[in-house]
Amino acid sequence: MKIGIVGTFGSADEVVGLAVEAEEHGWDGFFTWDAIDLGSDGLIWDPWALLAAAAVRTARITLGALVFALPRRRPWVVARQALTVDHLSGGRLVIPAGLGVPSDRAFAGVSGELTGTRERAELLDDHLAILDLAFRGETFSYEGHHHTVTDLQISPRPVQRPRVPIWVVGAFPSERSMGRAVQYDGVIPQLRGDRTMEHLGPADVAAIASWVREHRAPDAGAFEIVLQGVLPDDASEARDHLAALAEAGATWFIHSAWEGPASTHEALTARIRRGVPTL
Repeated sequence: MKIGIVGTFGSADEVVGLAVEAEEHGWDGFFTWDAIDLGSDGLIWDPWALLAAAAVRTARITLGALVFALPRRRPWVVARQALTVDHLSGGRLVIPAGLGVPSDRAFAGVSGELTGTRERAELLDDHLAILDLAFRGETFSYEGHHHTVTDLQISPRPVQRPRVPIWVVGAFPSERSMGRAVQYDGVIPQLRGDRTMEHLGPADVAAIASWVREHRAPDAGAFEIVLQGVLPDDASEARDHLAALAEAGATWFIHSAWEGPASTHEALTARIRRGVPTL
């Protein structure tokens, strides 16, 4: 299992510094976030600019954002941004992708954006298909629900082949949502209904891993099951927690402290410097 951390608080330079610290202290991945409205500390930065800066100041660590709300972006622009960071980092970018939430101020605070779940799902499908085609480096056309592309070529190809890895948020056990995710390179699973906000336990992960094995082609390549949550402070407890999730089938765990005392620049710096549990 690989272990990452979300670093979202502080000045732009401080957030990039968190990525450097994470690499120095043995973390496998560093993730920022993709939002428009103000964060809890009143600061929020463009994720692509932060990732580009982190790419040139690190050498090993995986980089991404949790998660890119693709329906409020333009896929051909994202393809260019992703290619740039992929090349700057030497092939260390991943693209975690989701619908975005209607309460996001980029949806709710402006006019002209589609906010319905169906419309955002259609936009996400268009976006993922266009990214996949764009990363092939060939001229392509595409006609989707909301986007049409005619004879477009985006080059160069990414460092990573066949594409920059895409991890898609999947609502388990939704056939449509999970079916979208297994077409790509990983799933960031969420539970449905009353359990939407719950963290997944080993039994949930095992059920998801089994679903993926049944629905993904055996020759489709590696596939990540990416969990997010808060690691216990006690090292032994954290190690046992991660080991149980890994045994159930999880391949990534991303420490994500979004609120409370742990969600400050100082607290994140301290957590990063404590390092990761050894499994």
